[in-house]
Amino acid sequence: MNLIVEIGNTALKAAWVEEMTLGKTFRYQGERKMEFITGLIEKEKPGVMVIASVYELSAQDQHLLETLCHQLVILDPAHPLTASRYGFPAYLSYDRAAALLAASHLFRGKACTVVDLGTTLTIDYLDAEGRYEGGNISLGCRTRFKALNRYSRSLPLLDTPAEILPLGDSLQSSIESGIISGIIFEIQSYIDRKPDNVVIFTGGDAIYFVKKMKNSIFVVCNLVLIGLALITDGYVREKDS
Repeated sequence: MNLIVEIGNTALKAAWVEEMTLGKTFRYQGERKMEFITGLIEKEKPGVMVIASVYELSAQDQHLLETLCHQLVILDPAHPLTASRYGFPAYLSYDRAAALLAASHLFRGKACTVVDLGTTLTIDYLDAEGRYEGGNISLGCRTRFKALNRYSRSLPLLDTPAEILPLGDSLQSSIESGIISGIIFEIQSYIDRKPDNVVIFTGGDAIYFVKKMKNSIFVVCNLVLIGLALITDGYVREKDS
């Protein structure tokens, strides 16, 4: 069994994987990430462990992780994913590249619009052959709420509402409707650019927003983990060849 770990801006996700089959998945939000990872492998040492992190791992953490598996693969700012091997441009972060790799695998032969709704909002396009056509990065939902509060003197910090009004009738509902409606309009415009594409939502806010869209949309919450499983399987095949 191999272990894949994604350390994102908000949370850590991990899964045991055998070839392309994801086993039990785990989610952790806290400061003791290394302790959480070591706890996952107390009973079983993974063959290959892929650690994909938005921040650079320290030399101490790298050394610890190397002792916990037979082969360690790190994807972080100091060890970027070699995106070109998968036909993606080098500037793509590991999570975007992994999500696109998974989308191409799951929807083979279909052009795809991949929407990741997390700390950031990313929109990426793939053609029917899995070739990357470009994409954009914007602020995620909770990031917008925080930015509005931080960069204004009088607006409160609010959280994602369960429901919104078409137009706000108070300060709170104006902020809620403005941010949520703005994201919906933004995403819809990207979907309308390529109406024949398969649309895939992933990320922490995917389920929240898919309920508010008019299109037929696939939600794949573990899209990045599936992509990391594909990357892991590639390393295993190289090692065995």
